[in-house]
Amino acid sequence: MARSTPQAMSKLITVVGATGTQGGSVIRALFDSHDYKLRAITRNRNSETAKALAAKGIEVVEANLHDLSSLKAAFAGSYAIFGVTNYFDAFPGVPEAQATEVEAKMAINLANAAAATAGLKHYIWSTLPNTRKMTGGKVIVPHYEAKNRADDHIKSLPELHKKTTFLWIPWYGQNIFYPFYQPFAISTLDPNTLYQFESTSPHVTWKVAGDVTVNVGLFVKAILDQPEKTLNGAAVVAASDDMAPQEIVSAWAAPQGKKGAVIQLSRQAYHDLWAPWTAVMDLSQQYFEMMGDKSFTGESVVLTKDDLGVEGLVGTAEFFAKAQRQT
Repeated sequence: MARSTPQAMSKLITVVGATGTQGGSVIRALFDSHDYKLRAITRNRNSETAKALAAKGIEVVEANLHDLSSLKAAFAGSYAIFGVTNYFDAFPGVPEAQATEVEAKMAINLANAAAATAGLKHYIWSTLPNTRKMTGGKVIVPHYEAKNRADDHIKSLPELHKKTTFLWIPWYGQNIFYPFYQPFAISTLDPNTLYQFESTSPHVTWKVAGDVTVNVGLFVKAILDQPEKTLNGAAVVAASDDMAPQEIVSAWAAPQGKKGAVIQLSRQAYHDLWAPWTAVMDLSQQYFEMMGDKSFTGESVVLTKDDLGVEGLVGTAEFFAKAQRQT
């Protein structure tokens, strides 16, 4: 259903990646708000998802993250911008280092276009903690690294930094559907148990984002609604849960009336299973294991769901149960 309420006086929120997971969540969370008017940025306005957004009365604009001029044009008039890039658009089609370079260039283009946007009040940048700084260079996670380069670039632009919120979105609940996280039965073991392979301890707690198709947008709305808390380079960790891999597997198995268990492999054995994906996943898991409860901390103020009063989040166990009912 298209919008029926006039929104001429509403604040224009421009959403990068509006047809994707994170951007789509932001669109859904803000769609019914009379405070905000939406502009959806996409690479292909003729895609079915883009056409569906346009049919709802949302302005759809085509832009290329590799083309700074197209981004500047797409951002014109924005009160706020939600920016996101995806390392996995390039990887594994290209090596890790090259994928990092590709993403970093897109992320810096977004920042430069935001900085050039007259009248911009708020830039929400979807990023992740700086693993290089946090570990003293001992663990560098590729899909964090590119975003961190853009973080540093934003911090080098004082006027943009004042307008920025760094949004950290941790482990997706949807990751459970990837082969390297999907729990499975092993015929030679207990038939009532589903197993998952990991390279690190199954008892180290991770920050988990739950159902990101819902939760990302709820966090973004809370950030926009409370600029007095979220501007000036504050970080927001968009976590619904704190869970160890053992708890994640058990939460997936429970709706099936089964138990969950994690089998810890050597790093080489884990890398060999789903190369090259598992080598990258192993680095993020090493980071969690090394940093523990400090994995989503940093030099900025870090706000949580409780600090922002975020309501309506779909937790990981709830999401797993719902997903299995729908299949």
